[in-house]
Amino acid sequence: MEIFKLALQQLMMMASLILIGFFLRKKELVPSITGTALSKLETFVLLPALTFVNQLRNCTVENFTKHSSLILYGAVFVFLAVGLAYPVSKLFVRNSKASPELEYQRNVYKYALTFGNYGFMGNFIVLGIWGDAFLFQYLMLTFIVGIVCHSWGLYILIPKGQCSFWANMRKSLTAPPIIALVLGMICGLLNVEQYVPQFAISAFDNLSPCMGPIAMLLAGMIIGEYDIRKLLSDKRIYIVTALRLIVIPAFFMLLLNLIGASKDIMTLILIAFATPLGMNTIVFPAAYGGDTSTGASMTVVSHTLSVITIPLMYYLFIVIL
Repeated sequence: MEIFKLALQQLMMMASLILIGFFLRKKELVPSITGTALSKLETFVLLPALTFVNQLRNCTVENFTKHSSLILYGAVFVFLAVGLAYPVSKLFVRNSKASPELEYQRNVYKYALTFGNYGFMGNFIVLGIWGDAFLFQYLMLTFIVGIVCHSWGLYILIPKGQCSFWANMRKSLTAPPIIALVLGMICGLLNVEQYVPQFAISAFDNLSPCMGPIAMLLAGMIIGEYDIRKLLSDKRIYIVTALRLIVIPAFFMLLLNLIGASKDIMTLILIAFATPLGMNTIVFPAAYGGDTSTGASMTVVSHTLSVITIPLMYYLFIVIL
């Protein structure tokens, strides 16, 4: 029950930061390029710092051996999510072959049904509630999730013909968060922390806590770019949000309970797949000239409702089940 209270407090703090970011941008107290700058800061500095130092300290041979099955769990459930996304997305966008725009919109739904904000928000929740040791397990679980997201996930968000799948796969494997994670694993397994200069460790330690709060401010600023009334007018958004936050993670929880998975594994899967839609459905369509309205609507609605759904899902499937 104490964990449930901590989860609720953490999510309320996240909601507050999103609101602050929203009003900063809506009132034009920060320039329009702030979101882009913060996004790059998260991707190239803060998230790599968090993942590297966590793996450096926690990825011992003993820990890796003990928790290596989490990589398999993550792989199974992300591919299960991809498999569900293909038929379910057809319910939202029919006759997608009729035009490239409809096909692209269906791809946005595929992404939304597959990936939550497992990185920025998921890391923030896990670190804030359970601490560094549990974050190590979460990073193991989301390792394959991250590769699938940065390859197939981002590939379908790029308008057709502008980037090949294999070119995107190469980019995904060289993304800063993936490199930092793998490098941290190697350094941890080789026990090289004692050889890393203390000033570098201190720098990583001071950068890591900034990742979560800045990610929430960033979410608010991106949402603040849009007319909220227009974003809330599409009824399909509420259905896909219910699938994203409740139906799909509930299905995963029941499967895990059926096979007798531990509470820790169920918690990790819940956080990875019950988080709201991330901001890639805004950032990538914008960068390649695609329609951002659907992704922005999903982001607004899912982030707002997740403050209620995440603690509720945790309570129902981890505390009670």
